Amino acid sequence: MDVSQIASLATSLNSLDTSNQVNNILLKKSLDNQQTAVTSMIDSIPALPANPAIGRNINTIA
Repeated sequence: MDVSQIASLATSLNSLDTSNQVNNILLKKSLDNQQTAVTSMIDSIPALPANPAIGRNINTIA
């Protein structure tokens, strides 16, 4: 293997490593944003009424 090929390979591997690190950071940020969105959606769901019988039954006879 020629010395220039070794240098080229080392540069390529370094570039690949940097690219992987950037992709991982973007993935983590995306997952954090999704977690924030889902948390806010779950928090916006109204609580159950004080009487658990209200709103749980459907009158199918009427």
